[in-house]
Amino acid sequence: MNFKPEDIWKQATAPLGQQFGDTWGKVFEAFQQMDVGGLPAPQVNMPQVSIAPEKLQEIQQTYLQEMTELWNQSLSGSVVPKDRRFSGDAWAKNPVSAFSAATYLLNARTLMRLAEAVQSDGKTQNRIRFAVEQWLAAAAPSNFLAMNADAQKKAIESKGETIAKGMQNLLGDLRQGHVSMTDESLFEVGRNVATTEGAVVFENEYFQLIEYTPLTAKVYERPFLLIPPCINKFYILDLQPENSFIRNAVALGHRTFVVSWRNPDQSMAHKTWDDYIENAAIKAIKTVQDITGAPKINALGFCVGGTILSNALAVLAARGDEAVASATFLTTLIDFTDTGILDIFIDENFVKFRELQMGKGGLLKGQDLASTFSFLRPNDLVWNYVVGNYLKGETPPPFDLLYWNSDSTNLPGPFYAWYLRNTYLENNLIKPGKCTVCGEKIDLTRIDIPVYIYGSREDHIVPIGGAYGTTQVLPGKKRFVMGASGHIAGVINPPAAKKRSHWLREDGQFPADVNEWIAGATELPGSWWTDWGNWLKKNAGKQVAAPKTYGKAPKYKATEPAPGRYVKAKA
Repeated sequence: MNFKPEDIWKQATAPLGQQFGDTWGKVFEAFQQMDVGGLPAPQVNMPQVSIAPEKLQEIQQTYLQEMTELWNQSLSGSVVPKDRRFSGDAWAKNPVSAFSAATYLLNARTLMRLAEAVQSDGKTQNRIRFAVEQWLAAAAPSNFLAMNADAQKKAIESKGETIAKGMQNLLGDLRQGHVSMTDESLFEVGRNVATTEGAVVFENEYFQLIEYTPLTAKVYERPFLLIPPCINKFYILDLQPENSFIRNAVALGHRTFVVSWRNPDQSMAHKTWDDYIENAAIKAIKTVQDITGAPKINALGFCVGGTILSNALAVLAARGDEAVASATFLTTLIDFTDTGILDIFIDENFVKFRELQMGKGGLLKGQDLASTFSFLRPNDLVWNYVVGNYLKGETPPPFDLLYWNSDSTNLPGPFYAWYLRNTYLENNLIKPGKCTVCGEKIDLTRIDIPVYIYGSREDHIVPIGGAYGTTQVLPGKKRFVMGASGHIAGVINPPAAKKRSHWLREDGQFPADVNEWIAGATELPGSWWTDWGNWLKKNAGKQVAAPKTYGKAPKYKATEPAPGRYVKAKA
């Protein structure tokens, strides 16, 4: 049974009149015009969709049944909206507000059932679900002062002060260009985040190389280099001493270096993917070798930093250079078959648009990327703060991770355009010889070194299947671990916190399907950091006396204390 998209909701809710009859059509119209975080919607000719008539009838009957139950509850005064957006006492004590919230939740459930019931190709189904979720998140009655019982109560009790404060918050956020997720005035990079002691020992126009002060009398002979994502700032790995991954590596006895990316301005608007591989990743590897005198080093890449590291290793392999002894990949995509929700933005038209827009030069603004990632979880990372900041006049509590999340970075347009086409769109990295990087036809199967691969079970940016896909590409000895939680919380999980679990398999088997791997894995309590530390130790060589000074005179001298000035530059 075929319908025009805008007719589906009208058919399902026809017995209830036109109160919600236009919703579905509005969802599709909104999606066609959507600009989530600066990313214009792909120019899609929305295909004809269908819903099985029996499924449509089931959804309609369920809606009528639940609406009848809700109406009866309202008559008895027992409506309790079961959603944290409506959990305040003011909602429960106001029958009109409670019924409004409960009706919204019922309509939201029904719209999502319709979205799930749509029969079409996978990408269209995902786009419909995403569009519906975005519209529903924005349409919640909690987002409007006229319907938010909690905000109204606070306004009355404060004699309007919360409204005045909310307006101040709104004006402040308009000036800074993003919704405040935390009290940003309480944080300063180098003062109470990114505080691990170290110094900048090298810099070029792409990055500063930071070396950290040893915390042990001896260090392993193979130094350790971290390459964080260039779409974020490195101090996610060094927020506070108690949860700093960098400090943990130093405390384990590794002579530790990190790439601190420059926040690109117009002077870098023409930089390419090749530039970042040759002049940043490979340059950092060679500089660490030069400073330490080590024939080989150990390296780690996080998220896009891991994709960059994989390309650098493939270029080095093509050149017969074995500079890296082992590699760690944290929530990294190398095989872009499973890219999760981000796939809805990617098609040929969208990539062509970006190539025409900035493929020859330009900048992708950091706030555009930050907004896009926030709208992947709109209730938690957007509307929650809109309600708190503007309707209730609240100042969000201090939270280092959310401060980092708001500290965005730009990207050079040509770099970004190449990345979109060769990874998300065409998945070329896993095709031997398909990509030419830094003058070399790269083949990831030539990266024959021990690798440690980590993925987070609930990651919405790098799905667990995407992270696991690396096990099917790299030929060397592998260890894969799955951690609990998401893209950041799963990674930043120090052992002392005794939080979350991780999963391991010791049989050395890596079936093609991640679910088969999970079925044979053992859940272990606590952080995966300890397991990783034991693995890296085996690849770090013997211990030698820790260096007394930074860098290596006269070529590599400490020029400024960590975290350096590059990380402090705002987008």
